[in-house]
Amino acid sequence: MIVATGGYIFEFKDAIDAYIFDETDKTKPTYHGGPMKAVDIMVELRDSYLFVEVKNYDNLGDLIPDSHDDEETSNKKTDHHKWLKNYLKYKFRDTYLYRHAEAKVDKPIHYLCLINFDHALNVAINKILKKELPVGKSSPKWQKELCKSCQVLNEVSWNNAFPNWPVHRSN
Repeated sequence: MIVATGGYIFEFKDAIDAYIFDETDKTKPTYHGGPMKAVDIMVELRDSYLFVEVKNYDNLGDLIPDSHDDEETSNKKTDHHKWLKNYLKYKFRDTYLYRHAEAKVDKPIHYLCLINFDHALNVAINKILKKELPVGKSSPKWQKELCKSCQVLNEVSWNNAFPNWPVHRSN
């Protein structure tokens, strides 16, 4: 199954289904409606679901702090990272609510974020995001986990981690 979104083309070779989840065309069968956020791609595998979010930034220099930044610029970049973490978190949670309402949370869920940052920055975002989703059972009272795993990757690390789901830029 091939899905194109966010400047990338994904191939999910072993998928039962894969489609644009945040569809905006009300006439399409994959339109979900509602006021909530949604991940870009939904993939159903035999034993799990993938929630896939794509973020492709054109000018990374505007987002990544460096030693040459003044305090105001550095603070703006730090604020953007906080915004991005929250944005990714709520994309997952809202999608989970959509799927719960559709009675489609019957398999473990893996949240995969493709972001064109370098590996170190993606690792930092991933670490925070995993805590805030949360991944696994965060309470002894929970009977099931919201999210089995969470990974924030760039194109290279995605292709290394998931050879059965290759991705490449569409341009």
